[in-house]
Amino acid sequence: MRALTEPEIRASFVNCSKGEAKRLPVPRELAEQRWDDLDFLGWRDLGAPDRAYLVAELDDALVGVVLRSPNVRRSLTRTNVCSVCITAHQGSGVSLLTAPRAGARGREGNSVGTYLCADLACSLYVRGIRRPATVSRPNESLPLEDQIARTVANLESFLRQVLA
Repeated sequence: MRALTEPEIRASFVNCSKGEAKRLPVPRELAEQRWDDLDFLGWRDLGAPDRAYLVAELDDALVGVVLRSPNVRRSLTRTNVCSVCITAHQGSGVSLLTAPRAGARGREGNSVGTYLCADLACSLYVRGIRRPATVSRPNESLPLEDQIARTVANLESFLRQVLA
């Protein structure tokens, strides 16, 4: 992913108002991001733990989405798998994140959801830069490039549902 600026990030959001996009918290450490290792930029709202944000490139355009996670306590012994990067985590390491659909459908209350790594670090898990706390990522026969392509394809599928 290419390095993004705060104005680019704010302008990319498709499922909230321009005013909401102006007010949402953007990561302060943009200059320190590992852009070459990211397939998307994702972060949690430290002031509102049930909110998260994701910005990715889709069809040569930036698409940002506001996400929400339900306040559900998960069993610490249960293993869950991220639908985007296929990384297994125990307990609360995977969250169901929902996004209001873009446009009129979203204003009517329609949303879509997917299971994502709770810390939104899918790109780093796929590349082996970050490891799940309690469950190891399965050894795959797919080359790393194909795993990355699968992660991007899974994310793009979710973003297309938000935009539909």
